[in-house]
Amino acid sequence: MTNKSDFLIIGGGIAGAGAAARLAPHASVTLLEMEDAPGWHATGRSAAIFIRNYGNATLRALNAASEPVLEAPAGLSDQSLLSPRGEMLIATEEELSAFDDYLAGAEDMDLLTAEEAVSLFPLLKPEGIAAAAIERAAQDIDVDRLLQGFLRLAKQHGAKIETRAPAETIQRIDGLWRVITPAGRFEAPVLINAAGAWADVIAERAGVSKIGLQPLRRSAAIIPPPDGLDVTSWPLVASASESWYVKPDAGKFMVSPADEDPVDPHDAWADDMVLAEGLHRFEQAVTMNVTRVEHSWAGLRSFVKDRTPVVGFAPDREGFFWLAGQGGYGVQTAPALSQLTADLCLGKEPVLPHEVVTALNPSRLI
Repeated sequence: MTNKSDFLIIGGGIAGAGAAARLAPHASVTLLEMEDAPGWHATGRSAAIFIRNYGNATLRALNAASEPVLEAPAGLSDQSLLSPRGEMLIATEEELSAFDDYLAGAEDMDLLTAEEAVSLFPLLKPEGIAAAAIERAAQDIDVDRLLQGFLRLAKQHGAKIETRAPAETIQRIDGLWRVITPAGRFEAPVLINAAGAWADVIAERAGVSKIGLQPLRRSAAIIPPPDGLDVTSWPLVASASESWYVKPDAGKFMVSPADEDPVDPHDAWADDMVLAEGLHRFEQAVTMNVTRVEHSWAGLRSFVKDRTPVVGFAPDREGFFWLAGQGGYGVQTAPALSQLTADLCLGKEPVLPHEVVTALNPSRLI
């Protein structure tokens, strides 16, 4: 038996779930997820923070467009998906150029003295801080509530969510995409490729030109703070050169070496040496020693060469829609990109500015 719908989405992370939620009120939708549950890979391993000044100009526009939805997520949650955090950038003398580059074009960032930086994150060594700035409006994102909100909304409007359904065979036959999976056979005139790190793999199976997607591994670890410290309200702190960052998480610290090691798409895990080097860099900036790692993991951030997401219909294959290359921005841009996907797939005028839509178009890469 063949299951037919108007739109077939491959990938059940935040991108695919968001697309399903925005399309389902207007058309029939089937989402195929290869794992046991949606959100298993990059979505479930996100640093979970909204930083409006993070990324290039196109990404900052997407961040700005997503913020109102995250703040007032009508239909997704009965309360904001954001909570106060703040993001502080610090630089050594060697990192001042990177610090200046980050602040160029940034909005609502306050410069800090070393003493002010230490007052916000008391474990920092003031002698190592040549410059500091804070985006006070940076906020934590409740990623699971966003994902579940998208999935719930999609299901309420009749979308079908199929798990354990890897797309093993993909064909274009008589104006329809046919996808064969262990869960059955599925057809739709439009196939949305939201497969994350596997997006180029899906394109190759479909006979579509690849976009040069490169998955990059990023590791993280949970460590306990020194005894007696309540770090709940402390900001995220990142080095200007992105050689490490630390984020308070449920009373502990999540520390990452901010690594970007090229890998093939797979179920990622942390590299012990890379993690140890990152923890060492963190230790050089603070007054504490890392004595215990409680938990570690890794996720894949997938980029194309210009590090801008790829959203739009493939120029070389009818009915094949790209929703990929979100890198480390996928969660915080999901509201904007899911709405853009729905607008383009339904033939509506996009809400996003024309220059942003053009910058995302896959034709720039193929």
